Amino acid sequence: RVNPDTVIALDISDIDKPYAKKMENLALVRDGSTGELRSNGYWLLEVLGADVEGEDLIPLYGELYSQEARDFRSENSQILGAMDKVIAGVGTRGVWAIDRGGDRGILLKGLLKRELRFVVRLVGKRNFILKDGTRKKALKIAWACSCPHRREMIIRRDGQEQKKTISIGRIAVRLPFHRAWLWLVVVKGYGEKPLMLLTNLQVDRLGVLRILEIYLTRWKCEESYRFIKQAYNLEDIRVLSYTALRNMMVLVQAVFYFVSVELGKKLKLNILLKRIYEKAKRFFEIPDFRQYAIADGIYRILFASKTGIMPNLVRREVEGQLLLPFAVQLF
Repeated sequence: RVNPDTVIALDISDIDKPYAKKMENLALVRDGSTGELRSNGYWLLEVLGADVEGEDLIPLYGELYSQEARDFRSENSQILGAMDKVIAGVGTRGVWAIDRGGDRGILLKGLLKRELRFVVRLVGKRNFILKDGTRKKALKIAWACSCPHRREMIIRRDGQEQKKTISIGRIAVRLPFHRAWLWLVVVKGYGEKPLMLLTNLQVDRLGVLRILEIYLTRWKCEESYRFIKQAYNLEDIRVLSYTALRNMMVLVQAVFYFVSVELGKKLKLNILLKRIYEKAKRFFEIPDFRQYAIADGIYRILFASKTGIMPNLVRREVEGQLLLPFAVQLF
């Protein structure tokens, strides 16, 4: 299901455990609800595939880890290891899209060494070499970059729509530690500072707007990260063993894969999916991210069941005439 144009989004989030004291390998993580404050918890590394057009998501990799674990080396090692595991499954197909956390020398070297195609958002402090041989920081290059392509965008946030006129341009750049020429795609008007996207895609053939669309597709994947944490109550899981917690994350990933990929693939599963939608409390208000409705529907089907999903395996009650007068039914 992963083709050459599939966007492969990599992101790191966290499970917040502010009140946990005894859970194994608790580490300090960023508290997403309070910003800069830090609390106890664990890190989540997710890799998902998505198409620029369409709503289908393909969970490719998911791992819970802690920097307090004995086998932990570094965050960069975790990310590169995840890349290698995904490559083992899908090869070098797809376009890797990473937010500003991917603007690290070791990760850029890793992407280039593995011959992966990528779109990485830059922080702006990295030095690049231009065609004339001069060396400048990315942000300075972006401010001076000509952006002749103008587009009007509609941004939806918190249920409100906002129109913005953006201008897009590109300039050839090279990393000091690599010979290959790359493209720095610059988007002005989106925020106070230019949005800077580093890519090794063929921008002349695809167009600068397509590069922006690839990057924005990773935001579609961010919604799935929120879904995984909210729908399956990851932050409410209480196990003392670090291995057990990691195993729970594997099970959650398997369920998410079934919900995202397998449902709708075959006729019988299509019928099940229809029934799930009918049971969903959002049946008349299906959200943009359909996995929320599917999760609601599955919950309502199972919650209403008195015999479970396999009624034929339930022990039948023994009829009275088969019991001796002194026999006692213990089950």
